[in-house]
Amino acid sequence: MTANPRVLIVEDERHLADGLKFNLDAEGYSAEVVDTGEAALDRLTASAEPAFDLVILDVMLPGKDGFAVVSELRAAKQFVPVLILTALGRPDDILKGFAAGADDYLPKPTELAILIARANSLLRRSAWTKRKADSYEFSGRTIDFDALELRVEDRAFPLTLMEANLLRYLVQHEGRVVSRKAMLEDVWALREDTDTRAIDNFIVRLRRYIERDPSAPRHLLTVRGVGYRFVAEPG
Repeated sequence: MTANPRVLIVEDERHLADGLKFNLDAEGYSAEVVDTGEAALDRLTASAEPAFDLVILDVMLPGKDGFAVVSELRAAKQFVPVLILTALGRPDDILKGFAAGADDYLPKPTELAILIARANSLLRRSAWTKRKADSYEFSGRTIDFDALELRVEDRAFPLTLMEANLLRYLVQHEGRVVSRKAMLEDVWALREDTDTRAIDNFIVRLRRYIERDPSAPRHLLTVRGVGYRFVAEPG
């Protein structure tokens, strides 16, 4: 983890933002505050090089909400770690945040110590991007779980932490049918009655990276009414 990690706080309630900035600065971070989604995107996409090491993002913002912000950030190929911190704490909200591209999700209120621990964890994960030890190769593709990257021939696709976790889970169950219920419980630790559409959205996005023809997948297969099956080397 770098010294004085740069953190962008996106929070429209000023007293919460100021308190969070004060505590993060006291913990050795260098924090900046913006109060709208548009302002966050302006700061985060102003240059190709990331201006921040971490984003702490509220969802209920004026204008663009936090889900839209992280989705647009990922669409712009900006993969700075994003921790959503919001009063929306239902399982469906959490999955929606992960599906949009967030790396972690904390419901408000939360203890400062927990927030700092999660932030440090994301920063450590980000600092591991040059390691190449933990990877999986199949059919001309390489999933680098440490670098959070999927390489297909001469192209490289950055992965969010949740995308990498889902791929790892599917790889570990290669050839077997994995139910949506199992994915919810084992990957996200969420209840089985949670809306499963977020998982389907993850699979759709991963197919765009992995499959030569996403409309006719050969590796990430749908088992109708049940879930998915990963096939490393299609027959």
